[in-house]
Amino acid sequence: MPSDLTCPDCGTRYDAGPDEPWRCACGRGLEFTERPHPEGDPLPLHSLDTSEGLWTFFEFLPIEQHVTFYEGFTPMVDAPEWDAQFKLEYVFPTGSFKDRGATTTLSRAVELGVEKVIEDSSGNAGASIATYAARAGLEADIYVPADVKQSKLMAIQRADARPVRIEGTREDVTAACLRAVEGRSNDDAVSAGDSDAPHQTGEGWYASHAWNPAFYAGTMTFAFEVAAQQGWTVPDAVVLPVGHGTLFLGAYRGFSLLNEAGIVDGMPRLLGAQAAGYAPIVAALGGETTDEDGDGTTIADGIRITEPARGTEILEAIEETGGDAIAIGGDRIETALDRLHRNGFYVEPTCAVAPAALERYREDGVVADDDDVVVPLTGSGFKTL
Repeated sequence: MPSDLTCPDCGTRYDAGPDEPWRCACGRGLEFTERPHPEGDPLPLHSLDTSEGLWTFFEFLPIEQHVTFYEGFTPMVDAPEWDAQFKLEYVFPTGSFKDRGATTTLSRAVELGVEKVIEDSSGNAGASIATYAARAGLEADIYVPADVKQSKLMAIQRADARPVRIEGTREDVTAACLRAVEGRSNDDAVSAGDSDAPHQTGEGWYASHAWNPAFYAGTMTFAFEVAAQQGWTVPDAVVLPVGHGTLFLGAYRGFSLLNEAGIVDGMPRLLGAQAAGYAPIVAALGGETTDEDGDGTTIADGIRITEPARGTEILEAIEETGGDAIAIGGDRIETALDRLHRNGFYVEPTCAVAPAALERYREDGVVADDDDVVVPLTGSGFKTL
């Protein structure tokens, strides 16, 4: 039976089903009631059968495998110019780490008997959900900004999903999507303060990369892979881009679960990287949210998020790991992007934010020269064509 959902704040429990709420009535994101993990010592990497990709770690997942391209176990390679290791998350089937969450989210949809999924995205998550919905044989509506990059729009369309282009901000895209999910009219508001949990009684099941706990079940496998690739140890620090924080929170959850299972001892510091002008987490920490010239940047479109769905949880993860978050300006991002390309890492601009942030963290003394640091490279440069 599919796992029920629970609110970690108020303790309300919701039955699993295609009309389950996308968040709790109190406004908090929901979590799976089950938190499985294996017993005993893990196998060394050379003895693991990784042919199932990230589903190698099925014992940690509250979801059964139904929809997969056997994605995962992305390479982790030395990056001497950065004194770090880069985990190549851009080699997934759709060219971004979002496939980690898509395989688990669409597997959950199949478990629940869902017939149609709905997602809102700046592009990468939408392309991923559309692709995995096609693999599952499900209909998909993907709400995107009107100015979405053509390469990402085509990826959605060619998977036979329906892109719904929305004028306005990224938040306007989410609001329009939620009206469809809940069967509301365009005049109805979507508020986290509603007295009743917002059930999915509208046009489809909300396969949200920001809200759906199934997505985070997938992104937490990033941590399992890093630990396995490092001989079941954890790095000193992981530097990650933060928009809605799906990979950031996935890493936190994964490393936490490894500690609960007694497989590793200790947590890496989780260091966030946001785009200048779109840095609400940095603002909450009291940091500088614009670049050196006092401006914002639009180059990193994948993390131009002003209201992260799980912002409180991101801040908790930073506090629990002794981490931090900083805002990176356009000049630094462009310089890092050129440097990445010259070193053979063909990534999209958003992907350059974390390597640029690593340089800042080193300049500021937050990361020492001899620290073991892992940086995910999250999206392919082919997404910018």
